[in-house]
Amino acid sequence: MSETKPVTKSSMLSVDEALSYLLEQAKPLAEVEAVETIAALGRVLAEPLRSQLTVPPLDNSSMDGYAVRVADMNVAGPTRLPVSQRIAAGHVGQALIPGTAARIFTGAPMPPGADAVVMQEECTADGDDVVISRMARAGENIRRAGEDIQAGAQILAAGTRIGPGEMGLAASVGIARIPVYRKLRVATFYTGDEIVMPGEPLAPGQIYNSNRYSLTGLLQSMGCEVIELGNVPDNLDETVRVLSKAAQQADLVITSGGVSVGEEDHVKAAVEQVGQLNMWRIAMKPGKPLAFGTALGTPFIGLPGNPVSTFVTFCLFVRPFILRRQGVWEIAPKHFNVRADFVWPKAGARREYLRARLQQGEDGMVGVSIYPNQSSGVLTSVVWGDGLVDLAVGETVQPGQPVRFIPFSELTR
Repeated sequence: MSETKPVTKSSMLSVDEALSYLLEQAKPLAEVEAVETIAALGRVLAEPLRSQLTVPPLDNSSMDGYAVRVADMNVAGPTRLPVSQRIAAGHVGQALIPGTAARIFTGAPMPPGADAVVMQEECTADGDDVVISRMARAGENIRRAGEDIQAGAQILAAGTRIGPGEMGLAASVGIARIPVYRKLRVATFYTGDEIVMPGEPLAPGQIYNSNRYSLTGLLQSMGCEVIELGNVPDNLDETVRVLSKAAQQADLVITSGGVSVGEEDHVKAAVEQVGQLNMWRIAMKPGKPLAFGTALGTPFIGLPGNPVSTFVTFCLFVRPFILRRQGVWEIAPKHFNVRADFVWPKAGARREYLRARLQQGEDGMVGVSIYPNQSSGVLTSVVWGDGLVDLAVGETVQPGQPVRFIPFSELTR
């Protein structure tokens, strides 16, 4: 990957400016591989998929019941018809004899001549006959051939991220293998003599490395191949060594913390030694500091170290960057307006993302409340919340007014 063009701006970047720049640098992968449809969950489609089949291939019954000709029905009162055949799903019947009914089951092809299906709950079997309680309507309970998919139609566009529904759709037209971009390889490592792994004893001044677990989970949920390089001591030579190893193995390198100008923050110096680095201040809270650059030509993103800042900046910046590199173009998370059940009286100088939870009020309407402690170190707020309330610069909130809400389900997959 070519060296990045630096951003030159002395004041803080807006969220939109930083995201726009990142997306300009996100070059989609070129390598494509075919995988079995059953194993395609989370992968990104590299080519459009088209159906070679018409779905359904024939007119078929959407109910268990009786196939009839409307012309044979009594307009007033019940209709008695002899049952001339039985058609189960997977079997094709004969043309319907006028003046008779066919016992038919859900998914079975309609017999030629029949133009309606009456559900079995409105019918009574009586020996070899059936008594139908009401007049049938032409076309009722019939699924028409091709009403779902026409042969030759595109069923999935290139750049589609494959979910369970997409897997089923591909399978419904007989596609057993699909072309997808290869998995994005993301290397992570963490610096700081103060961080230790869960399960190890904590010495005075040490903390457990929660960011490793949050970032790994976020990356895995996006279908990335995670290259975990662990904790790195606060030493420039060792940081350069691990960074170089990460850059040679991965398509993207991510760290959290360690990119400030402190004497023990060696990531910044290491990146500048083997590549180039842009450090930004972004007009947002939490997560003002963010670093982007390259190491040995591989994109590098340095996230802030506070746990909530790491989580939020990943969701807002790293996630769309990764999606674009995976070949996805529709990357903006869905959001909606919801009633505020909280007050936010102070106008902020930065765009704020409040951890929030949806709740149903006494009036039956859905509102949103916020976690009492919005500190960037309170990871509990992320688990407690359903998503983020997105407040514009200078926006205040009074109970009852609409606010913009982004569900975590849109940010963590």
